[in-house]
Amino acid sequence: MASDGWEPAAFKGRVDEVLHRFVAQEADRFAAIDPLLSPVAERLEAAVADGKRLRAAFCYWGWRAVGQPDGDALLRAAASMELVHAAAVAHDDLIDDSPLRHGRPTAHVALRGAVRGRPLAAGAARSLAMLVGDLLMALAGQLFATSGLPAAYLARARPLWWVMARELVAGECLEILRTGAGPDTTASLKVIRYKTAKYTVEQPLLIGGALAGAGARLREGYSAYGLSLGEAFQLRDDLLGLFGDPEHTGKASVDDLRGHRPTALLAETWRLAGDDERELLRALLGRQDPGDEDLETVREVMRGVGAPDRIEGMISARVEAALDALSELDVPAHAAAALSALAHSAAVRRS
Repeated sequence: MASDGWEPAAFKGRVDEVLHRFVAQEADRFAAIDPLLSPVAERLEAAVADGKRLRAAFCYWGWRAVGQPDGDALLRAAASMELVHAAAVAHDDLIDDSPLRHGRPTAHVALRGAVRGRPLAAGAARSLAMLVGDLLMALAGQLFATSGLPAAYLARARPLWWVMARELVAGECLEILRTGAGPDTTASLKVIRYKTAKYTVEQPLLIGGALAGAGARLREGYSAYGLSLGEAFQLRDDLLGLFGDPEHTGKASVDDLRGHRPTALLAETWRLAGDDERELLRALLGRQDPGDEDLETVREVMRGVGAPDRIEGMISARVEAALDALSELDVPAHAAAALSALAHSAAVRRS
């Protein structure tokens, strides 16, 4: 970067350049195996076309906060976090049967064209999407390992990749196992922590710190900051899922309603609701074809019991906790300023 000042747009541009070039090369190699693979290769490139690049940013600043300098090798290592996210998104969209991501068809929807007219076409498209997610995760490891950082640095961080993968899969499994079960805020927050908070903020920070040789005290601070902020990020996502503008979120607003997902927003609504509101929710949650009227009814129930305000309060408390943890860390001023700015941008957003 040109300076130590945090320039999110410039950073995003640098990460985009790394991702687009790397994935385009790998997609070409994949498609060269057989022309039939071209639609699948296209989904690899589509998977990294958009994104806020927050996970790369947290990895980058996990390194910089130790006092290490900017560099191209670091940027490639940090960009690998975005491929982990792309893999998780591909699998998550498949599990949730989500039709849209960033306003465009998700992988399992887009790939229907590649198998149209064939037996069990819908299942075949879903299988292809699953394999896209698998390949993206493999590419994440490849980009990290070939980033250009010294082997000794990479060796310090490699065990954290195993932790990240284990916790991410555990969180996704917990969400599946909790879906349709009785709403429970504590259980929902555990899903949030493992499915999103850890791999979005905490683990990228810790991986960046491990690459740079961060000490135990700094790593503890990263976790305190990262877990609180990661939970705030997902709580905001839950609010946007039902109350956000699809033009900004790029997702269908009925997804959480149709899937009866175990969000903290739903759990708090249930906890605060009376018998009449609960009866109404029972009739609407999990409905396979909810319409705009159903969505607005659920929103009215949530507003009526004050659930969105409760979630806003939970977000604010977690951002404050993250910033408190950050204030205790002995890091360069430019790193503290960047991590503070990232805390606000992660929790206060429209998409």
